[in-house]
Amino acid sequence: MSSLLDRTFRVSLILKGLDGVLELIGGVLLLVVAPEQLGAITRLLTQHEISEDPHDVIANSLLNLTADLSVSATLFGAAYLLLHGLVKVVLVWAVLRDQLWAYPWMIGFLLVFIAYQSYQIATAPSWGMILLTAFDIFIVWLTWREYGLHRTRHTPAADR
Repeated sequence: MSSLLDRTFRVSLILKGLDGVLELIGGVLLLVVAPEQLGAITRLLTQHEISEDPHDVIANSLLNLTADLSVSATLFGAAYLLLHGLVKVVLVWAVLRDQLWAYPWMIGFLLVFIAYQSYQIATAPSWGMILLTAFDIFIVWLTWREYGLHRTRHTPAADR
């Protein structure tokens, strides 16, 4: 069971790291693409789906999200994605390299976002946010477990 949990932890971390890389890419795109262009791209990408189903929830949500984007909202989104992605990538990299200091930081970072996501669920519930929060809670548990294992291996008593 321990080996399965160790592999699950590694895979989960890699997924979190890839998510961080995607956030960095998204943040850069928000910096270089004007809000009007984002709206035009969204309309182009969703037009086929809307023509088939005018009530498509995802397509309509994307259109509503990009319809009235302001420069300040885009800059906020870019800063959020860049900061969140950078912290995530650095912490995932450090944990994968068995840097003991990174485990509590990873746990704290995830707990802050779990709190924010819980607020989002309470105010505007969505299955995506619920699943993301459940995944983050699972990663916190796995990180806590791995941190305990690594701490016991790195204590002087374990070196004897």
